[in-house]
Amino acid sequence: MSTSTADRPTTDTGVPPTGVVAVVAHRKKTFGGGLDELRAGLVAAGVERLLWYEVPKSRKAPKKVRKALGKGAELVLVWGGDGMVQRCADALAGSDVPMGILPAGTANLFATNLGIPADLPEALRTALRGRRRELDLGRLNGEHFAVMAGAGFDGDLIRDADRKLKGRLGRIAYVWTGLRHVRGECVRTRIRVDGADWFDGEASCVLFGNVGTITGGIPAFDDARPDDGALEIGVSTASGAVDWARTLGRMAAGRSDESPFVRITRGRKVMVRFAEPKTYELDGGARGTAKKLKVKVVPRALTVCCPDPPD
Repeated sequence: MSTSTADRPTTDTGVPPTGVVAVVAHRKKTFGGGLDELRAGLVAAGVERLLWYEVPKSRKAPKKVRKALGKGAELVLVWGGDGMVQRCADALAGSDVPMGILPAGTANLFATNLGIPADLPEALRTALRGRRRELDLGRLNGEHFAVMAGAGFDGDLIRDADRKLKGRLGRIAYVWTGLRHVRGECVRTRIRVDGADWFDGEASCVLFGNVGTITGGIPAFDDARPDDGALEIGVSTASGAVDWARTLGRMAAGRSDESPFVRITRGRKVMVRFAEPKTYELDGGARGTAKKLKVKVVPRALTVCCPDPPD
């Protein structure tokens, strides 16, 4: 994957002198001093060729990203949460154009997993001057995801989780929401990983992780790395409130692999078939229902501006 933008001669601000920087912002999200502070910071950093797009919903972002690419953007700064990042990553995948993340959402899981600062001036500095890392993405039924995707109980949980509750309680909100909405609905599930049968039985949830900490801030996949060319795959057989209380409790405490109701493996291509349609989600955004999921890792699909490693 090309790194021409990073290799081009830079000023002392780290911004390519002839580079075009695009901002794609969710206007309803807040971070630091807001979008006015961001614009002022970009001017102070010496950015002269700036493309600026604001959207009211994350699903409007891909069109703006494609427009920015068409106008020659060489760096795209994404202002928003995981849903906004996922939508923009899907549009940027395979383009070689780096993404800088300005984490203005509630959870900001992708940014947190990458160590991107939760401070606007530092996040902007990372976006303009940080190292460019080529990272994997997952792809589920044709759409890319950066953090995780899931179906079954996870999809229902994402759909039903109350946003205000999420903002107040973080990962505990997901445990609470899960216990309120759990119906113990297991369904016959068949999973093939890299062409081989891996699971065939009753399951309530299937997860695919690209990073370790997933929805709700739960450290579900301890060995996951976004640059290892593989995805973590988890299936849960928990059924009913008691089983899920134990499973979610252990996941929230960072011990998901110790649960008797969870199996975890890793692979590159996954095929999942459900006996009946199940709700699925990508990076915290519900997408509807499906009986079949085709999932694969896309190695080095996205270049992201990340903090420099410690000396």
